Amino acid sequence: MHLYSNNLKQTLLFLALCNSAFVIGGCSLSDSSGSISDSTSSIISSPSSVSGKSKKYPNEVADYTMAYVKSSQPDADYNSFLKGLSDIAAKEGVTNWEQDTRTYIGIGKGLKKANVEGTAYETYKTNFAQGDSKKMEDIQDGYESDK
Repeated sequence: MHLYSNNLKQTLLFLALCNSAFVIGGCSLSDSSGSISDSTSSIISSPSSVSGKSKKYPNEVADYTMAYVKSSQPDADYNSFLKGLSDIAAKEGVTNWEQDTRTYIGIGKGLKKANVEGTAYETYKTNFAQGDSKKMEDIQDGYESDK
């Protein structure tokens, strides 16, 4: 019971201090949340705000894709490729990599670096995107990019 009482006191004190900060600062919670929302949307929509770590992710994917393609046989095991992508994403802190555009742009860059062309390129693109047209477009964008 004593522990519960101390936690409750600490929580109430924290809330009181937060409320005081808003009053002293002359802003209301609704004003603050609006500006936070505005800041968040500008960060999300601004490519220059992307961190160096997240810029590194597509390059890691590209290097992995190139190495995988150059070392794989014509009957490549796409599940092992996907496992490698998952490992890279986890290392880079990327969640939901299967739906992340940067994953497929990186794959496209890697296919270009590996000099994959023609039917082989189309086969890899279709298989790596698992037939998803949006993902295939992202792979194509990565393949055609100069960066």
